[in-house]
Amino acid sequence: MRILVTNDDGIDAEGLRVLTEWAIKLGDVTVVAPKFEQSAKSQSIKLRTPFEVRPSEAFKKHGVNAYLVDSTPADCVRFAVDKFGKFDVVFSGINRGLNMGYDVSYSGTCAAIFEANYAQIPAVAFSTVPEGFSHAEKALDGIWEYFEKNDLLSKCDLYNVNIPEDPHGYIMTAQGGAYFRDSFEPCDDLHIDTEAVFNGLISITPMTVSHTRYDLLEKMIR
Repeated sequence: MRILVTNDDGIDAEGLRVLTEWAIKLGDVTVVAPKFEQSAKSQSIKLRTPFEVRPSEAFKKHGVNAYLVDSTPADCVRFAVDKFGKFDVVFSGINRGLNMGYDVSYSGTCAAIFEANYAQIPAVAFSTVPEGFSHAEKALDGIWEYFEKNDLLSKCDLYNVNIPEDPHGYIMTAQGGAYFRDSFEPCDDLHIDTEAVFNGLISITPMTVSHTRYDLLEKMIR
């Protein structure tokens, strides 16, 4: 399996190291990450401004080819696909800080997987609490087992995974609202990402990049 690993915290970020060292167990890894932190850059790209791309020795000891890009996570993915062709999967993260609810729209970590989706490549974003990566590192094997057991990538090609401190399970969730203002109320059997993570569960949210209200469109064209 050909794997592209990227992030928005930069080529030297601890979360990128953790994710890359784990991904090596799954296949052939290439790292393309921002030269500097690009948090909250969303899916922005540079259209007319040249930007630096050069090899990095950040993962040389692991035998992993790595490149730093002086631009955004979306540009990292664009460069990688243009330079190396199509990957089997893109992993983005691990972000230092949760990406849930409306914050997904601002997240450079999630922007990388949206850009991968534009290139028709399955992709998964990983985020965790800002206090550290130890719990997330221990959880990665179990998360991937959950993906494989439930054949998730064949059912949806875009996922946002949020890992709480000391997680004790997994749950499929819907994207919530502004999680720092949420008031949690029962909503049938639908689980919300913010509610799940704050209750110690690893939140796995299937995503889409479409902004079309198909329900209204179908009503209007009938």
